[in-house]
Amino acid sequence: MDQIPDLPNLDPARLDLPAAERLAPADGVDHPPRILMLYGSLRERAFSRLLTEEAARILRHFGADVKIFDPTGLPMVGSVPETHPKVVELRELCIWSEGQVWCSPERHGAVTSVFKNQIDWIPLEQGSVRPSQGKTLAVMQVCGGSQSFNVVNALRLLGRWMRMFTIPNQSSVPMAYKEFGDDDRMRPSAYYERVVDVMEELVKITLLMRGSSAYLTDRYSERSERANRAIDRQIAQL
Repeated sequence: MDQIPDLPNLDPARLDLPAAERLAPADGVDHPPRILMLYGSLRERAFSRLLTEEAARILRHFGADVKIFDPTGLPMVGSVPETHPKVVELRELCIWSEGQVWCSPERHGAVTSVFKNQIDWIPLEQGSVRPSQGKTLAVMQVCGGSQSFNVVNALRLLGRWMRMFTIPNQSSVPMAYKEFGDDDRMRPSAYYERVVDVMEELVKITLLMRGSSAYLTDRYSERSERANRAIDRQIAQL
């Protein structure tokens, strides 16, 4: 094929022209949106867990299939083989999910080690499968004091690194101990309404994207790399 005018460095055979019709809803995808939720504390009354559970109730009302991963018993990354049951559970849930919700307390201005350890166990590539790529993501944090956005900003960075599509809305709950009653339910407030907003947006974007994530994450550089590897294999067989 002839070269593209003004783009002599591109291989036309490996270049895909974006097309709106390829973003149409996928046929035959009629199951509820699959949402995995991760939280970042092992405390008996962990507010990141309580906020996660509150968000899960909202997601289920919106029709989502929700699973919450319990980080209790997950070893530090690299300390055990990848065949450890908790590692296998986490990775299988990540592959199962179409969207995720990440919620961490703020510890020294950053995410907790409990939360980061979960992300560190999720590989960018597992065989021919990329467990996190192309999935939607919503981020939340709980604060012990005044409101900050350090954790949600860090979670956005992690989500980008994991090749996920992080939705614009987010939740940061200050003085979380004031926002939950003795029944461990979140009290009515503007912060609660924001959580509803975030979950609503997550479900909408997940419904919009599922079936199209493979197309959205297909890259020229990777197509070129695959083609070059195929050529190398053919040469090696000569």
